[in-house]
Amino acid sequence: MHSRLMTVRPIDVRAVQVTRKAAAPELTGVGLLTLYMGAFLSIGDFFIVNVALPTIGADLHASAALLELVVAGYGIAYALLLVLGGRLGDAFGRRRLFIAGIVAFTVTSLACGLAPDAATLVVARVLQGASAAMMVPQVLSTIQAATSVRTRGRAIAMYGAVGGVGSLAGQLAGGLLVAANLAGTGWRPIFLVNVPIGVIALVLALRTVPPTRSHDPARVDVPGTVLLGLAVLLLMVPLTTGRTFGWPVWSIAMLVAFPVAAVAFVLLERRQERSGRLPLVPPSLMRVASMRRGLLVSVPFFVGFGGFMFCFAVTLQTDLHMTALQAGLTLAPLGIAYLFTSLSSAWLVDRFGRVVLSIGGAGMAVGFTVLAVSAYADWSHLTPLALAPGMVIIGASQGVVMSPIFRVVLSDVPADRAGAGSGVLITTQQTALAVGVGIIGGVFLALSAIDAGRTAFAVVLGVDVAVGLVVAVGSHWLPNPSSRPARVLAES
Repeated sequence: MHSRLMTVRPIDVRAVQVTRKAAAPELTGVGLLTLYMGAFLSIGDFFIVNVALPTIGADLHASAALLELVVAGYGIAYALLLVLGGRLGDAFGRRRLFIAGIVAFTVTSLACGLAPDAATLVVARVLQGASAAMMVPQVLSTIQAATSVRTRGRAIAMYGAVGGVGSLAGQLAGGLLVAANLAGTGWRPIFLVNVPIGVIALVLALRTVPPTRSHDPARVDVPGTVLLGLAVLLLMVPLTTGRTFGWPVWSIAMLVAFPVAAVAFVLLERRQERSGRLPLVPPSLMRVASMRRGLLVSVPFFVGFGGFMFCFAVTLQTDLHMTALQAGLTLAPLGIAYLFTSLSSAWLVDRFGRVVLSIGGAGMAVGFTVLAVSAYADWSHLTPLALAPGMVIIGASQGVVMSPIFRVVLSDVPADRAGAGSGVLITTQQTALAVGVGIIGGVFLALSAIDAGRTAFAVVLGVDVAVGLVVAVGSHWLPNPSSRPARVLAES
C-alpha cells in the first residue's frame, strides 16, 4: 500500500505535521472575521443582482441576453478560476492572494457601480468574478492551515453559515438598496456598497490574517488548468446563457463536448500524479472518504438551492408582482431562521453527529411542502406573511445542512493540500448553483407561461422536496463531521 501511495504522491500525515509546525500563529477571532468578510462579499454579489435586474435593464436599456450575462459573467469567471486561485495561494502565500483578491474585488465593484452601459457592466462583472476566485479559496485554506483541531470544525461550520447568509442577505440588500434609490442612483449602490467594506477588510487583513503557504509548492499545472477551464466553460456557458439565446446549436454542442473534456481532465490528472508531478486537482483527494462522499451529497443540495433562489425571485416579481423590496423582505424569515440554526450547527453536530444533516434534509422536504400548500391556497393574493411559515422551516433546515457539509468535505484534507481541497469544494458549489439556475430555472421559465407561473413554481418546489429527501438519505453514508486530526483514509 505504501509503495502504491508513493507512486501517486499522496497526501500524508508527516507533510501535514511539517506544515503545522511551520505555520503562522493560529487565527484570532478578528482574523477569522476578516476572512469571513471576503467570503460574504463574494457570495452576496453572486445573488445581489437577482432583484435588481429589472431596474438595471430599464436604466441601461439592456437586452435580456446582456442582463443574463450580468449574472452569468460573474459566475462563470468565479467557477472557472477557483481551483487555480487555491493552487496559487498554496504556492505564493494565501494571505498575499487574499489581500490581492480584496483589492481587485473592491476596484471591480467600483467599476460595476460606475458602468455607463450594459456591455461595460458585463466586463466588470467578469473581472469581479475573477477577483472573487482569487480571494475566496484562501478563506478555507487559511482556516485549514492556521487553526487547531479544536477550533477548526467550528470555524469551517461558521464559513458555511456565512455563505448561506450571504446568499440570502445579497437578495435582501439588493431589494433594500434598489428601493431606497439613494440620491437617484437606482441600482448602482448594490455594487458601490462593496467599496467601503472592501477597504475595511483590506486594513484588517494586513493586520490580522497570518501568512500561510504549502511547505512544498508546486508549479502550476498548465495543461490541467486549461482542460479544467475548458470543461467548466463548456458546461456553464450554455447553462447560463443558452436559454436566453433560444438554445442555438453551439450551446447544445458545448453541452455534448463537456463530458469529453471532463474525462480528458481526469485522465490527465491521474497521469500527472502517477508520474510524480503534482496536478491541479490531485486525484488522491478523492480517496479521502469525507471529501468524496461529502461532495456527492453537496451537489444535489446546491443544485436545488441555486434553482430555488433564482425561481423564487422571478416568481415574486414577475408572477406575483411584488416590488424589489417586497421580494427581498419575503426572504427575511428564511434568512433569520437560517442564521440561527447555522450558528448552532457546530454544537449540534458535535453532540449528535451526522443525524443532524438527515434531520435537516427531511426538514427541507417538509418546508418546501408547506410552502407549496401556502402558495396554492391563495395564489393570486399571496403575501410575505402567508409564505413565512414555509420559509422559516426551509431556512432552519438548510442552516443545519450547509455548514456541516463544508465541515464534512474538508474534515480530513490536510493543511498541505488545503488550497486544492477548498478550490475543489467551492468550484463544485458554484458549478452546482449554476446548474440549478440553468436546468431548474430553464424548466421553470419554459412552464411559466402556463397558468401564470403557478404550475412552474409547483414543479420547482417538487424538485426541492426531492432534494431534501436525497440529502436526508445520503447523509447516512457520510463520516461523522466531528473535530479530529486530518488523516488519509485509504479507501478506494
